[in-house]
Amino acid sequence: MADGNAETEFLQKQFYIPSYLLDRELPTAIITSVPSCPVIFFINTKSGGQLGASFLLTCCQIVNPLQVFDLGQDAPEKILCKIYGNLERLISNGDNVAAEIKKRLRLIVAGGDGTASWLFGVISDLKLANPPPIATIPLGTGNNIPFSLGWGKRNPGTDRQSVISFLDEVCSAREMKIDSWEIVMSMRALKVLPCDAFAPVDLPQSLGALRLVPKTDSDNMDNNFAFRGAFWNYFSMGMDAQVSYAFHSERKLHPEKFKNQHLNQRRYVKLGCTQGWFCASLFHPESRNIAQLAKVKIMKNPGQWEKLHVPHSIRSVLCLNLPSFSGGLNPWGTPDNKKQRERDLTAPYVDDGLLEVVGFKDGWHGLVLLTPKGHGTRLAQAHRVKFKFHKGAVNHAYMRLDGEPWKQPLPEDDGKVVVEISHLGQIKVLATENCIARSIHSGSTSHLTESIDELSESTTISINS
Repeated sequence: MADGNAETEFLQKQFYIPSYLLDRELPTAIITSVPSCPVIFFINTKSGGQLGASFLLTCCQIVNPLQVFDLGQDAPEKILCKIYGNLERLISNGDNVAAEIKKRLRLIVAGGDGTASWLFGVISDLKLANPPPIATIPLGTGNNIPFSLGWGKRNPGTDRQSVISFLDEVCSAREMKIDSWEIVMSMRALKVLPCDAFAPVDLPQSLGALRLVPKTDSDNMDNNFAFRGAFWNYFSMGMDAQVSYAFHSERKLHPEKFKNQHLNQRRYVKLGCTQGWFCASLFHPESRNIAQLAKVKIMKNPGQWEKLHVPHSIRSVLCLNLPSFSGGLNPWGTPDNKKQRERDLTAPYVDDGLLEVVGFKDGWHGLVLLTPKGHGTRLAQAHRVKFKFHKGAVNHAYMRLDGEPWKQPLPEDDGKVVVEISHLGQIKVLATENCIARSIHSGSTSHLTESIDELSESTTISINS
């Protein structure tokens, strides 16, 4: 019993946030000590089979239940606005404990990559003066974001000791910044067709920030409108997104069959075969090659767009920020000194304002990532990327942001669709000693920082060109 009391006292000193700081309706309490690592959990209970729900229950036993939120029931933006509004009110009234909690606060998001991106987007949109850093728990299928930051890619244990061990890691984790990227998908549709005809019919939750934005008439456009969203790991288009979409669609129809992470990964590979990712000549028409779908432009220098040559064999294009894709593989790798000189390529950094643009021919090409120093077809590094779809090429395209796929309808005839990606800013995350993401701040970075600042000042979304 004494040992149990000692553990409870230790957990309170480390992580416990008093209730009145989280809910303004509760009476103020006298607090003698401030937790060294106050945390708030956001858990997707639908992720990881039954693990999400089990993880939530364990967290509620370790910390104040008011610190734990089920993303299936609570919207994170409303929760954070409520908590930060209450902390600001208490701080203005002279509550020093509230001030310290706000200063030390760390967020924990448990779910797949889409869930992590969802919370990243909320924090980015709130534009807090000193936003809290975020730790990511791998509860999904790919778990590329947590793996990049050192949190692993396997579902963690949900027992009490496993969760306490994880919290200890959160306390010792270091803060780092990663780039945020905005994606704008603009369209010109015929008057006879409504705007809704080109809206994704099954928008993933992590793309909640993607919304219809009316645009003024320009360049003789009729019904010009756009969708906006953001990502932190990758945007992909083509066959990899098609396979992902098939997987997500089947999981929604039969969730009871997707409770085991290892079996989920096997199903993913099987779908890759049935969707034609490994058998292009039999299942995959040539018109779906990226070069047949769209023209691609990149911006290496501010204000200077240039055409990107995409070989006709490429059926999937990936714009990558973090060094992890498809369950922990690194599509870019590290170019050797010769290629860095000849092609003006660099190692991938997560905070340099550059995206790595990589192409893949098929699933067999993707398997090269399993070999030492294997990588995809390095197409370019760029500060901005633009895809302009050819009219009438196909009636839809498959796209994916941070693991969340959708089937995007495309207009035909005189319609136009442009997808443009540009640097949006940065967010703070928590990384462990196993982090594989590299920062420009580990070396001489002054010239890169100046380049990012220059691009940030000059960036204006151009959806008509």
